Amino acid sequence: MFKSSTTFGQVKNHAAFPSPLNFYDIPPTSEVSIEEFETSALDRLRVLAEIESSAARNRPWDEIKEVTTKQCKKYLPLSPSQVDTSNSDANVKSEMELRRRDHLSHFVLRLAFCRSEDLRRRFLQAESTLFRVRYDMALKPERDAFLTSRDFNWIPVEDDEVKKFAGQLEAAYGPAPDSTTRKYVKVKWTRVPDLVEKRKVFLKAGWAYVPGGELSSIIFQEFEDHLGKALEMTARLLPRLDEDTRLLPILNNLSQGFLAGISSEWATASGSATGSEIKAEMVNDLARKHFPLCMRTLHESLQRDNHLKHFGRLQYGLFLKVLGLSIEEAIAFWRKSFSRITDDKFNKEYKYNIRHSYGLEGKRANYPAKSCVQLLAPGPSDYGCPYRNYAPENLQTALLSSYSHLGLRASDLPEIMATVKAGHYHVACTRVFEITHASCGVTKGEGTGGGESVTHPNQYAARSMELHKPKDDMVID
Repeated sequence: MFKSSTTFGQVKNHAAFPSPLNFYDIPPTSEVSIEEFETSALDRLRVLAEIESSAARNRPWDEIKEVTTKQCKKYLPLSPSQVDTSNSDANVKSEMELRRRDHLSHFVLRLAFCRSEDLRRRFLQAESTLFRVRYDMALKPERDAFLTSRDFNWIPVEDDEVKKFAGQLEAAYGPAPDSTTRKYVKVKWTRVPDLVEKRKVFLKAGWAYVPGGELSSIIFQEFEDHLGKALEMTARLLPRLDEDTRLLPILNNLSQGFLAGISSEWATASGSATGSEIKAEMVNDLARKHFPLCMRTLHESLQRDNHLKHFGRLQYGLFLKVLGLSIEEAIAFWRKSFSRITDDKFNKEYKYNIRHSYGLEGKRANYPAKSCVQLLAPGPSDYGCPYRNYAPENLQTALLSSYSHLGLRASDLPEIMATVKAGHYHVACTRVFEITHASCGVTKGEGTGGGESVTHPNQYAARSMELHKPKDDMVID
């Protein structure tokens, strides 16, 4: 599927990708490195995950479009002018290279999300929203070029027919603006279900008469139908990839992205995220005020039992490291927490692992903290995501116990539990963040800032600490 003697990099004109609007009819046939295969898909997945998160939070269309446009500028631009130049790592690429990467990323994710009905449905919804946003943002010449580039199988309505049904058409759509003649096309009514549902279309003998200003309804429905069929076709062909040990792990990891969103700058965070050092004696108070439920649960278990099993220590220890706990303070914190054992036992059995996680022992790797995607992966239920692993009753009890002093009320739980039931665990966590930081001016839909969802425990804690920082301590440029 991705091999050919010709590479995409050799394309020198606009023939391959003539428009920023794409139905993705033809899969890529050129050679692609494993690295680009994965990185291009991750960039697209960051955009789609934010789209799904926005929809799950019932954000209005204008906000969804604004957030999606911002994410596209950062991760999935289609022209050099759209590249986010505020990112120092951004490389301004040619328009054809950007469109080629967009094309490739779509087909990689199509492979990742075709394997179950639920994944296909969610991918289809997110991709359809992305296409609508791009269509709305496209310039008129770009739209016109796209409309003439493919056959949408609609029938232009002749002037005589327009005159014949002039009364009904005006009743449905109002008088033509500026006394001009409005152009219509007709299609079978089943191709514009959204207009039929809203009673915004004139129907006659099974035909829907659609004015030029409503052509987008036909186009959007055509995109969804086309992609839906393509996903089913890909699912039937996917078993051929079962023996490819290079691609399957990547596809499996990508499909986890819709469960928890995709971390951006937090994905490889291994140093202090707050810019200030945390002392061992500060952790108790920080946990009570600023930690997400996953880390708060680990902290409470540690304080209650004076012990955590290996995976719990690893997860919580890396979180505290990235939060700003130095190696010296970490040793002091864990020694005080493991109060039921002797110094000799602590030094022999636990101190090495603490130093190892800071890159001071073994292969001296500076390990990053675990993201929400990693916490949602199969593993010990005690150390994963509570929103996914806890029974509904236990989760509600834990939420009220942990956050009622920060403003969470029982009346807030139905909304949170509805997102949990729908599998949007990071959206539930984001809503808890919004509620518990309302006193700091955070409103519904704002997330951790700019509408972004929680995708990493350190993102949650660092933003919470930032919001509660006294104004006198804020650095003003």
